[in-house]
Amino acid sequence: MRKGKTIVDKMWRNFKKIINNRYTLLVFRLILGGIFIYASLDKIAHPDQFAKIVYNYKFLPHSLINIFAIIVPWVELICGIFVIAGIFVQSSSAILSLLLVSFIIALSVNFFRGLDINCGCFSTDPKGKEEGAILLIRDFVLLAIGLQIFLSNLRRLNNAK
Repeated sequence: MRKGKTIVDKMWRNFKKIINNRYTLLVFRLILGGIFIYASLDKIAHPDQFAKIVYNYKFLPHSLINIFAIIVPWVELICGIFVIAGIFVQSSSAILSLLLVSFIIALSVNFFRGLDINCGCFSTDPKGKEEGAILLIRDFVLLAIGLQIFLSNLRRLNNAK
C-alpha cells in the first residue's frame, strides 16, 4: 500500500514540476495572451455587433450592455499583451481569469436556458455559433491556465521577499 502512494506522490511532484516550469509557464502565457488578443480584435472592430451578442445573453441590464461591449474587448487586448510581454502578469492573468469565470457563468446560464446564441468569443458574425459544451470546456481549460499563471507568479513574488 505504501508503494502505491509513493508512485502517486512521485507522479504528482513531476506534474507540479512540469506545470511550474518557466518554459511551460511561458507557453501558458503565450496561449492565454494570444487567445485573448485574437478574441478582442473583431469585437473592437465591431462594437455594435458585439453589443447585440451581449444583449442576446440576457444577462446584463440594458444600461450596461454598450459600455460592456466597448470596454471588455480593450481589457482583453491590453491584458493579453501584458501577459505575453511579462508586464503586470499577476494582475493581468487575474483579470483574464475573472473574465473567464464571468464567461463560464454566462455560457452556463444560457446553456441551461436552452438558448442557442453566438458566444461572440472570436467573431461577431451571427453565423459563428459554437457548441455550448465545447465552449465551456475550452473556457475551463483557459481558466486553469490563467490560474496557474497567476498562482505561479504569486509564489515567485512571495519567494522573492
